[in-house]
Amino acid sequence: MQLHTLSFAPNSKKKTKRIGRGGARGGTSGRGHKGAQSRSGYSKKRGFEGGQMPLQRRIPKFGFKNPNKIEYKALNLDTLSKLIDKTNISVIDKNFLLENGLLSKKDRYKVLSKGEITGAVTVHAHKISISAKEKIEKVGGRFIEIVEY
Repeated sequence: MQLHTLSFAPNSKKKTKRIGRGGARGGTSGRGHKGAQSRSGYSKKRGFEGGQMPLQRRIPKFGFKNPNKIEYKALNLDTLSKLIDKTNISVIDKNFLLENGLLSKKDRYKVLSKGEITGAVTVHAHKISISAKEKIEKVGGRFIEIVEY
């Protein structure tokens, strides 16, 4: 076998249909008669419905999404007390919660008062509910607010 003797297998190469050269697909070349779609350079705009009022303009718009809203992830005292019992730690901060998979890196969190806390612990958080703060201070713990700008 040599390079000049190589050839394609029979019927492996199909000829492309030559459009617009007369014969079966001459004249309109499969584009129908007249109109924008028959012209060269035509491209349909996204959402175009042939002149009918498009869906994105028919549906009413309402509401407002505040781009500056700060959302806090809720952490209850019962989940914190389970962590305290399991790890026997006295300071709960963002790094500790990240390590235990309760937060992601950019989350801000608020401590809520569901459940009870047993040991005295220092809690670092962005926000805390009044009742949660009272429960923490009642058992001898304290709350330190995290300030992020």
